[in-house]
Amino acid sequence: MSDALARVPALAAQHLLLAMAALALALLVGAPVAIRAARAPRLAAVVLGAASLVQTIPSLALLALFYPVLLWIGHGVPALGFLPALLALTLYALLPIVRNLVTGLRGLDPAVREAAAGIGMTRAQTLRLVELPLVLPIAMAGVRTAAVWTIGAATLSTTVGQPSLGDLIFAGLQTQAWTLVIAGCGGAATLALAVDALLGWAERAAGQRRWRRVGTALGLLAAATLAASAPLWASGRDRTIVIGAKNFSEQYILARLIGAQLERAGYRVSYRDGLGSAVAFGAVAGGEIDVYVDYAGTIWGAELHRTDTPPRAVQVRAIADWARRTHGVTLLGTLGFENAYAFAMRGADARARGIATLQDLVPAAPNLRFGADLEFLDRPEWAAIQRAYPLRFAAATPYSPTFMYRALASGRADVISAFSSDGRIAAERLTILADPRRAIPGYDAILLLSPAHRDDAKFAAALRPLIGRIPVEAMREANYRVDRDGDKQSPEAAARWLARRIGL
Repeated sequence: MSDALARVPALAAQHLLLAMAALALALLVGAPVAIRAARAPRLAAVVLGAASLVQTIPSLALLALFYPVLLWIGHGVPALGFLPALLALTLYALLPIVRNLVTGLRGLDPAVREAAAGIGMTRAQTLRLVELPLVLPIAMAGVRTAAVWTIGAATLSTTVGQPSLGDLIFAGLQTQAWTLVIAGCGGAATLALAVDALLGWAERAAGQRRWRRVGTALGLLAAATLAASAPLWASGRDRTIVIGAKNFSEQYILARLIGAQLERAGYRVSYRDGLGSAVAFGAVAGGEIDVYVDYAGTIWGAELHRTDTPPRAVQVRAIADWARRTHGVTLLGTLGFENAYAFAMRGADARARGIATLQDLVPAAPNLRFGADLEFLDRPEWAAIQRAYPLRFAAATPYSPTFMYRALASGRADVISAFSSDGRIAAERLTILADPRRAIPGYDAILLLSPAHRDDAKFAAALRPLIGRIPVEAMREANYRVDRDGDKQSPEAAARWLARRIGL
């Protein structure tokens, strides 16, 4: 727990900065729109309808949608990190702000405006001196709601490469390290309660027309945001190497192994965990991360859109040439092991049904339930497997990788899309089904460097000792140290063990 809590302050600073920036931007956009809409019923219907429509989009999907939009815009606009998270959260915060302000303004007694006009006030003066002070308590209630929503939704910004307290939550869920989940949820809840308390003080003061207290409460919130963000400014003066990782245990371990190598070489490092496969390569190509481990089959299908399955060495060479030529990304080499998709069944069940290959699985599939990782059913590999083997399962359910294995063990799934370097395969006595038609491409673990390090000899030299150094048996053991139920280790501890195991 102490290690988890030690990570909270830095992540909380970035979390608070993101949430308050989104809230401020929502106020800047939403307040003028709401004021105009309050005077035009048709416009109000359109504005409130649009804001309500945004709320129907799951916040995770809203965050993800900004990635292709910003990628399409190009011209140096960052498609990952702070900007897409800021834009998505701003949209998410608009509804309560706009709705409360429109409701408050439209609910004012017309006699108030008539009295203001009767003493010679202009429309602008009436708004500033009469209407807004009267509706401020209602408007502040909307701001409080938006603030709590935004702080909660900001935990999902991890998926688009923006550090937040969601880093702890996602990592904890994937590795079943519940202390990380508790630390992340507790940190986010504490932030939400603290911000809500300050805004609640401002709301009560507004209702009592104590404007100095309103200013004090908002000033304290602004000061807290600046104070929490100060470490970010200090660390920004030094170039920090950002190491990317996808959202499963092996990636967390390899990221820490890479980080240790770079720290020994004198670099300052940080980690961008929880990236999805769809955005990870774009992050390294765009320079949002400096280095990460991907898998040849993933790049082959998702980026090159290839469906053939050449020998692994040929595949890696083709990927290296394509990545350098089209994106300036350097493929430094393979790490020495393959983490391929592999269909797995409970050993006793596979033997009882006489299933040893994917071809054997075809006639049995209509009576079996398939559990896949969150991405697999939408990946080109699944389409290629279906072309080679007409698999039609009774049900196909996506799970996070950790819970996918639990679904198999509990009987909720009969077949899963396992990973060949996963230590749970041997530990749980699973049977891996052979692929006689070679539908699944090679999945060598490959080390990719961003264009900024294309000709950086020092950077490459720090990482080159990892090339060809990690046998699959060592990777399986390291993964199992994180994934096993008892005596669980952190990814950092597993990375240290793996470094010793391979002689680094």
